[in-house]
Amino acid sequence: MTTEQPATRPANPRFSSGPCAKNPAFTLDKLADAPLGRSHRAAVGKARLMAAIETTREVLGIPDDYRIGIVPASDTGAFEMAMWSMLGQRPVEMVAWESFGAGWVTDAVKQLKLDAQVHEADYGQIVDMAALNYDNDVCFTWNGTTSGVRVPSGEVIPADRAGLTLCDATSAAFAQELPWDKLDVTTFSWQKVLGGEAAHGMLILSPRAVQRLESYTPPWPLPKIFRLTKGGKLNEGIFEGATINTPSMLAVEDYLVALDWTKSLGGLPAMIARADANTAVIARFVEEHDWIAFLAADPATRSNTSVCLKFTDDRIADGAAFAKAVAKRLEAEGVAFDIGAYRDAPAGLRIWCGGTVETSDIEALMPWLDWAFNAEIEAQKAAA
Repeated sequence: MTTEQPATRPANPRFSSGPCAKNPAFTLDKLADAPLGRSHRAAVGKARLMAAIETTREVLGIPDDYRIGIVPASDTGAFEMAMWSMLGQRPVEMVAWESFGAGWVTDAVKQLKLDAQVHEADYGQIVDMAALNYDNDVCFTWNGTTSGVRVPSGEVIPADRAGLTLCDATSAAFAQELPWDKLDVTTFSWQKVLGGEAAHGMLILSPRAVQRLESYTPPWPLPKIFRLTKGGKLNEGIFEGATINTPSMLAVEDYLVALDWTKSLGGLPAMIARADANTAVIARFVEEHDWIAFLAADPATRSNTSVCLKFTDDRIADGAAFAKAVAKRLEAEGVAFDIGAYRDAPAGLRIWCGGTVETSDIEALMPWLDWAFNAEIEAQKAAA
């Protein structure tokens, strides 16, 4: 039993699952060239926005005929834009195994009142993606940020599907391979794997998604902020840097800095390798300690970014209180910030392992996790 505090502390204790840690090379002076006080519609502003779009395409390997747009309201705004603009032409399959997927179900069923077949799985589990009807539209999260469960691959999505696939990939992009030929709408935010600033979302459309937009008008009114077409045609300006509303050029510059850092490492393969290495440290720790386990039941579906853990020790009287106490101890010592489980998720811890986190910091955190667990067990005994 570890009762003494470990000698080594993480150099960066920021393990939040969003906003996530900045990349290790980040300094504020890297944002000095941001065109502050300039219009985003001026040549300099549009150039920076287009650079963000095209560098995203380069790093993620997005096909040339896919459109990429910068939109307001983070990943939520991007995904809701897609739902409100494209759904309703055909039945829809709504898939949820964690909090955000459940939120999209609420949008579809209670707000849009769609003809929806809802498929749900408990936290730690995943819906059988092969059992879905892809001749309907399908809405799902690729990586469950609040459950630590991800889609293992896109192999089960048919190439000849009649419906559209709408994928919330906010904690998967830049850490996992995304099969672009199987995804018609993909969304993410800068604040996750690249550690960017919040409030901006990315909307990626396949040619099939564009065709839907240009051939279908939903029966409900669309607010200006959701409108992707003009005169029955795709509003191409959105995908050329002419954003619907005013973006933060400081946040855009920060995203460009993160993209350049990613490229300097070796691009997407390097980012995936960093996330995998971080998760492997936790996997070894879990294997060596019988009082903790992954929330994700199947190793094939375990996330390599939002790693969710649960305490399994029979001595724990109140799981929620215990997990909060452990997280509080670690924060008080300055070794781990914001690692409590998401508010709607089962009690436990959630440790961000995306590529901006250094493996050495995950390694330094593990002995502290052991210390905090044992310290809280002792405190529980003393209070009994």
